[in-house]
Amino acid sequence: MNQLQKWAIRGFYLAWLGILAALTRPPFTFLILNTFLAYIPIELSFHIGKKRPQNGLLFWLISLVWLLFYPNAPYLLTDLFHLSLLEPYGSNGLLRLDNSMWLNFTLLIVSAIPSTILGMWGMNQVNSGIIDRLHLPKWSAPIGILVLSILSSIGIFIGRFLRIHTIYLFMTPSLFIQPLLNMWSAKAIRFMILLTFVQVVIYWSLHLISTNNNKTDENN
Repeated sequence: MNQLQKWAIRGFYLAWLGILAALTRPPFTFLILNTFLAYIPIELSFHIGKKRPQNGLLFWLISLVWLLFYPNAPYLLTDLFHLSLLEPYGSNGLLRLDNSMWLNFTLLIVSAIPSTILGMWGMNQVNSGIIDRLHLPKWSAPIGILVLSILSSIGIFIGRFLRIHTIYLFMTPSLFIQPLLNMWSAKAIRFMILLTFVQVVIYWSLHLISTNNNKTDENN
């Protein structure tokens, strides 16, 4: 991704957050904070790669902060459950043609889909950087993606069910140690497995598209 594309993404999120601030109404105002938190790991990933940053300590520090914030990107997928608040079906069983309902639908989708896709691009950047720093073989890349997706699913569970935002972990980490230790259950683990599966399938789909585009460019 070149610098122009990165600035286009920054511009999009700046404008989109302004649109959300202007158009969201309760109970959808949560989208403003959630979209901002989803953007943070995307911005951090712009500064991570195989050769960026050159300072090893700085690379691991940025990567750690990225890991703490990354679950906020795919977390927005779980916000799609709030679509049920729109009561989309009328008494006749058909979808309602209501402008307010479709506006809220648009706000949810436009926040969730780009954030998930760009977040996974960032995950690939971080994974490639880790493989390069640790001098791991190329075949370990899918394993790294799987591990990062599992960690992300744990983070999504923490945010969705324990209601612990990433920012809170920085502000008052001692208050959340016990809840984090007590959260493990069969239902929680099944949730994490399912969310990991969702993330891996989306990443795999994006990887196929990227690989196919690269081969097409080479052939041309």
